[in-house]
Amino acid sequence: MMNHQGSFSREIGHAAAETYLITRLSFNLLSYLGVGYQWITRFLGLALYAVLLMPGFIQVAFYYFVSPLVRLSVVYGDQPRNRLDLYLPAKIDSPKPVVVFVTGGAWIIGYKAWGSLLGKQLSEHDIIVACIDYRNFPQGTIGDMVEDVSQGISFICSSIADHGGDPNRIYLMGQSAGAHISSCVLVKQAIKESRGETVSWSTSQIKAFFGLSGAYNLPNLVDHFNNRGLYRSIFLSIMEGEESLQKFSPEIMVQDRSSKAAVHLLPHIILFHGSSDSSIPSDSSKAFVETLHRVGVQAESVLYDGRTHLDLFLHDPLRGGKDDLFDYIVAYIHANDKEALAKDAMAPPRKRLAPEILIKLARRISPF
Repeated sequence: MMNHQGSFSREIGHAAAETYLITRLSFNLLSYLGVGYQWITRFLGLALYAVLLMPGFIQVAFYYFVSPLVRLSVVYGDQPRNRLDLYLPAKIDSPKPVVVFVTGGAWIIGYKAWGSLLGKQLSEHDIIVACIDYRNFPQGTIGDMVEDVSQGISFICSSIADHGGDPNRIYLMGQSAGAHISSCVLVKQAIKESRGETVSWSTSQIKAFFGLSGAYNLPNLVDHFNNRGLYRSIFLSIMEGEESLQKFSPEIMVQDRSSKAAVHLLPHIILFHGSSDSSIPSDSSKAFVETLHRVGVQAESVLYDGRTHLDLFLHDPLRGGKDDLFDYIVAYIHANDKEALAKDAMAPPRKRLAPEILIKLARRISPF
């Protein structure tokens, strides 16, 4: 009884800490974007958006805090927020493939718990998921974010076998700002390796990169973000000044002559994007793939007609049932595992987590 009470108290304490951090992140966003009419309206819209999707969020939060298959806040480094969450399959009778996931959040409100729905659903298909947390602005700038994520990947590559993962089947995935950060990490790591620098993990350990609704050419997006409310002065502060935009733009980095040897070290890159994404236009993914092709990298883009910034990552998974993006990723990861593919084919339809009317209403007022 005492052990049960102690465990319950720890979960309550962890939930309180998570709630405090999420609240602080929200106020960080509001304070840095200003308190003008536009952002007060957006902030209220975000609050209403969360309320509408609360039936789904509550179910995912219960799983996140209570499930014994979720290992919260595993320490991977010495910096603040160097933590990650692990989502484990119910049965690990052999080494399982691993997805390292980097969440989005406009480089300001990113948080590892945002990947909990993805972690839950992929782990139900025998895929281990590691959601990496990282310093956000103003706690850190883009260089710190890249450093944190790289260290998180290194930790997974070296220790995931201890948790039942297959170190030879690791996939990197990022969404929105997380897709930008993780693609920067991947390209910069390839550049380091091509120059013979000492590294703690290798791009050869990453089987593929999945980029979801990401930004890959920052100079082309500064004005767009400014018009969307991520004002130029703030964005340049996050990115360490205008002079740093190119060195944190994967599309530009791979075209640098000094990166010629590095591009051949990159894994297969697959970029997913909704055609109706107004937060980061789908041209971002299309242009990056075209550039990757020109420099000799195996890459492809998968566009989803009429999908918005959060449809692919949140709204469609909340609907349950068939999910084209999810099915694509699972099939790709299990492509050479006939037993896993057979099990996927027999899996029951994913459970709906929120009523359709609430998802449609939330989609209409989403500030993203």
